[in-house]
Amino acid sequence: MAGKFVLKRSGGDGYMFTLQAANGQVVLTSEHYEARASALNGIESVKTNAADQGRFELRQGSQEPYFVLKAANGQVIGLGEHYSSEAAARAGMEAVARAAEGAPTDDQT
Repeated sequence: MAGKFVLKRSGGDGYMFTLQAANGQVVLTSEHYEARASALNGIESVKTNAADQGRFELRQGSQEPYFVLKAANGQVIGLGEHYSSEAAARAGMEAVARAAEGAPTDDQT
């Protein structure tokens, strides 16, 4: 089952989105966008790139692993949550791929 993208205003002068899994849990958070159209393009980029496991990069934070999702040009388009283990982070990547496929956008702007 697909999740949904939630598009919101960010800081009063920009936009950001999250991807929620079917259970409502946030599995990916976008960067800050200055224009609404750019944020919507970011959502489309997540839909396209999340299907390719090669677009995910596992990273190590100061204490916990997390992942990023990159576009074909290498630009980071979303950040995963911090996880208790590398295996949990990899499961999070799979959750993003499942949630993004066919996910509608809940535009709260």
